[in-house]
Amino acid sequence: MRLNDLGCRCAALLAIACVTACGPQAKTPAAMPVGVTTVTTKPASLPASLTFVGQTQSPQGVDIRARVNGFLIKRNYTEGSVVKTGQLLFEIDHAPFLAELASAKAEYAAQKARYDRAKANLDRVLPLAAEKALSPKDRDDAIGSAKAAEASMEAAQAQVKTQELNLSYTYIRSPVDGISDYAQVNDGTYVNASNSLLTTVSTLDPMRVVLSVSEEQFLAIRSLRESGRLSMPADGRLQAELLMADGSSYPQSGVVTFTSTSFNQQTGTFMVRADFANPKGDLHPGQFVRITLQGASYTNAIQVPQRAVMHGPKGDFVYVVGADGKAEARPVQMAEPAGEFWRVEDGLKGGEQVVVDGAGKLMPGAPVKVTATAAVGSFDAPSAAPAPKSE
Repeated sequence: MRLNDLGCRCAALLAIACVTACGPQAKTPAAMPVGVTTVTTKPASLPASLTFVGQTQSPQGVDIRARVNGFLIKRNYTEGSVVKTGQLLFEIDHAPFLAELASAKAEYAAQKARYDRAKANLDRVLPLAAEKALSPKDRDDAIGSAKAAEASMEAAQAQVKTQELNLSYTYIRSPVDGISDYAQVNDGTYVNASNSLLTTVSTLDPMRVVLSVSEEQFLAIRSLRESGRLSMPADGRLQAELLMADGSSYPQSGVVTFTSTSFNQQTGTFMVRADFANPKGDLHPGQFVRITLQGASYTNAIQVPQRAVMHGPKGDFVYVVGADGKAEARPVQMAEPAGEFWRVEDGLKGGEQVVVDGAGKLMPGAPVKVTATAAVGSFDAPSAAPAPKSE
């Protein structure tokens, strides 16, 4: 009996298994859509900011040189101070030049006396010659003596002026308003043509900033302009902003005044120059600054929030919601950042839905549910997506 009972039980189990196997197949649960916030790309004109490292340069750096030889007896300015036009900077020993001026004046007095005498003699001779009371030779001799005396007097007078100039050159003054450099020659030194440079005065307002554009940058900018993706301002003048070494912004805006068309083979760059008003003298020659050129714009450009961009082994990518409602990993080439956005150089076009929030939960091909959308300019305040229609 027990064997029969066991056989019956086995038969029953087999029957149940057969019924189960022949019944309907079990369904695999469908993947749940991932809720995301998206932004719709829209081509727009975006400001183009080009940032470079530049160096300040005085537009007028004047070398202060001695114009006469002599001993430097006094320095009348503080090195590194701001000086004004006509301010006395150095003095050269005046005594030798005072003596030479006195000698020149004495010579002039002697030549003038000689001329006065010759002129008086001529005044007596001419009436006598007119009455035939004097020979033509005597008349000509009198005229020649008067002219020679006059020429000698004028030469002596010119020598006086020369010595007065030389004396004035012993007082060395600044020809411009600007900032002074250190003194190249110490007091008591004999200055001549070999060591005539005494210092330099550099004007401060305006201040010039010189920057170098590499050949690669120059060619890239030219390519963008020729393709119409970069447009320049109507007047062709780019504005400039400065960032100081400590990170502070310089309050005055500048303007690009010169762009070199020749390539410097030694530095491998093109030179660009911008001028900045410097009324308070905050900028000094030789400073390194960061300069941003503004005024140009990118046409039909695409930008996305920085947080939408993912970084993978093969480079940058974003998730795009496809027409089938699934996530697509789209490789993108990013350009420069602008605030909280990236400008997209390649990989996206207008009208595409880019995932901003929730991308970390996605895999390529995963179903997506758009729970909110954001405008490119205000993606931090997303609006609720329209509810899907009930079936």
